[in-house]
Amino acid sequence: MLSFSVGNRVIGDGRTFVIAEIGQNHQGDIEVAKRMIAEAKAAGADCVKFQKSCLREKFTHNALQRQYDGPNSWGKTYGDHKEFLEFTIEQYKLLQSYANELDITFTASAMDIQSLQDLYDLNVPVIKIGSGDANNIPLLVSAAKSTVPLIISTGMQHESMVHRIVRIMRDNDKINYCLLHCVSAYPTAPSDVHLRMLHTYRNCFPNVCLGYSGHELGTAISTAAVAIGAKVIERHFTLDKRQKGTDHKLSLEPSELRQLIARIRTVEAHNLPTHVTDDQTILDLLSPLLSTTELTDVKLAIAPLPRKSVLECEMPCRLKLGKSLVYRNSLKSGTTLTEHDICAKVSEPFGISAERFDEFIGKTLNKHVNEDENLHETNF
Repeated sequence: MLSFSVGNRVIGDGRTFVIAEIGQNHQGDIEVAKRMIAEAKAAGADCVKFQKSCLREKFTHNALQRQYDGPNSWGKTYGDHKEFLEFTIEQYKLLQSYANELDITFTASAMDIQSLQDLYDLNVPVIKIGSGDANNIPLLVSAAKSTVPLIISTGMQHESMVHRIVRIMRDNDKINYCLLHCVSAYPTAPSDVHLRMLHTYRNCFPNVCLGYSGHELGTAISTAAVAIGAKVIERHFTLDKRQKGTDHKLSLEPSELRQLIARIRTVEAHNLPTHVTDDQTILDLLSPLLSTTELTDVKLAIAPLPRKSVLECEMPCRLKLGKSLVYRNSLKSGTTLTEHDICAKVSEPFGISAERFDEFIGKTLNKHVNEDENLHETNF
């Protein structure tokens, strides 16, 4: 398994790289964000991660304009809600400077091409590609061409797409990246976690660094992921689970993050070989650390999964935040599509999935289409 440097830290060696995913749990308040960085550092995290979006690049007009006035909303439309939670580049620079002062790695997920460039400009030492963009071909190719290390989650993806991610990296001579097993259900039931996917990935990609991005409740299953061989652990982080917002309830509070990291460091001390696949060995190792209920959850989480696929529990997230193929500009009938004419965005409604990007290059339109309109098979 390959190791690589991220700033003054190393991913893939004997020490697990722990990411506190702040995301947008800062409630749009930069002072709250700073406090979260400080709390993550105090808990022992190696990295704090935010979510960087250029809203018009990530979402279609219809997606931004849809009514969004529920109990977790920060605006009347989804666009208003997201704009309220999105930090400016200048605010990112302030947060990055603060994280540097505390000696904790600062980064964000790049959720569109413009945001990827913004993170390059910020000179972050590693960039995250979230599950929602793990099939966004132009974004993956662009990121693979850079020297900046990548961490790529694989939730909501079929086995074939995970293999394609690895091919894209290989075709661009990219070796400093880590694949994270992930299930995009919020929260994820233990029986849906399927930690044994780490064994599958290891067998398929023996030279790729592997990790786990967890959305389950508690810390036991993420601890088990380290026992199975995860070199990166990512968990959502909050100051208070009771706060407004959909992610808080499945996020770890500071005391839970401290517990997780303490448990991880205990597991690391056993120096388990990465090829351990025996359930009982893993459970015996974890039994002094976990309660009976937690061990039961781990047993459910390490149950076999025949093959990597999009799970039923992931469909709500895939339909809400998965990327669809849309037209970048309005185009006339008779236009032959190039890679500059289509892109992947969160659209309303969900359309043709983003991994089919290459299938439509070179096809000729039989009708006029509008900017941000979903591609349809009948357009050609």
